[in-house]
Amino acid sequence: MNVNGTVAEGFEPVRAAFVRNFETLGERGAAVTVYRHGRKVVDLWGGTRDVDGSEPWQRETAHVVHSATKGVAAAVLLLLHQRGQLDLDAPVGAYWPEFKARGRETALVRHVLSHRAGVPVVDRPLTPEEAADPDRTAEAVAGQAPAWAPGADHGYHAHTYGWLVGELVRRVTGRGVGGWIADEITGPLGADLWVGLPEAETGRVGRSGRVTSPETAGSVRMRPKRSVADAYADPSSLTSRAFAAITPPPDDNDPAYRAAALPASNGIATAEGLARFYAALIGAVDGREPLFAPPTVEAARAEESAGPDRVLVVNTRFGLGYMLHGTASPLLGPGSFGHPGRGGPLGFADPDSGIAFGYVTNGFRKTVTADPRAQALVRGVRAAIAG
Repeated sequence: MNVNGTVAEGFEPVRAAFVRNFETLGERGAAVTVYRHGRKVVDLWGGTRDVDGSEPWQRETAHVVHSATKGVAAAVLLLLHQRGQLDLDAPVGAYWPEFKARGRETALVRHVLSHRAGVPVVDRPLTPEEAADPDRTAEAVAGQAPAWAPGADHGYHAHTYGWLVGELVRRVTGRGVGGWIADEITGPLGADLWVGLPEAETGRVGRSGRVTSPETAGSVRMRPKRSVADAYADPSSLTSRAFAAITPPPDDNDPAYRAAALPASNGIATAEGLARFYAALIGAVDGREPLFAPPTVEAARAEESAGPDRVLVVNTRFGLGYMLHGTASPLLGPGSFGHPGRGGPLGFADPDSGIAFGYVTNGFRKTVTADPRAQALVRGVRAAIAG
């Protein structure tokens, strides 16, 4: 396996972990980038551009990052709050009056970000075409009866999170969330990360697909508790219904899906773009001021939800829009905040160490949070900064 790119002195454990992912965990094509204090210290890529092809992965290759998109979408609401345009403690209905129906008058903006809004499902799943229409998605969640009283509990809003965030952005700014991200965050930052892929960038995106864990001595097998497996198998459970809010499941390789702006699930990025985004949240990058002021960083990583997740079943921890370090999604340390993507991708920042991390793969596994390949790379980073 030819691994391309560089690591700074001391970060060799990350390269070793990246190589082992190909040798023992069945990686097909992937990239990982790490920044520390705004300086790139790891930039690696290897394998094939397409999960089922032979063309080499290039430095500029990008892929769908699934729910790692949620961390990018969260930054929009937090930045609007930082700029005084959005109150996190205001009712959602103050910006979106139609959302006040069906007992949701008490739902706050912070409940949306912390998966406490109570609408993780829709009674009638949307088609991929409907899910790409912001008017249709806003209507669907505004008309949905809550599964619990807003703020009273938490459960992962797998798809509806993006529809809630997207409509709040439209109501506050008059702009679509994908365009806002491009104009206000990723464009000025020079980060190769899109929510709604521009046609000019389509040639950079590799073909992704499902892969299985190899039956080798070095492989790591995910063995969910029986109750978790039961929840996914039961079509009436909140778990199944939350992930089936778009039915049939979108095809990651469909150009129409990639061009849509689904801020919960279809961001497309390079590992460098994802890591650069997180580096810019917590510190200066190339002389630019950090995107988040210190109070916003603390808001992102302050615990808002913790304990049994009504959708994921396992214990989860959320700040405002970000997963926090815990058993469901181990990050670098207690102060880390970020978001995994279903099947493998991961992006996060750790303000305490100055680390920002991005991992992108084309081979998706049956994992929602703690993918073994991403975790191996995180352990490599931990070993590197421990010296």
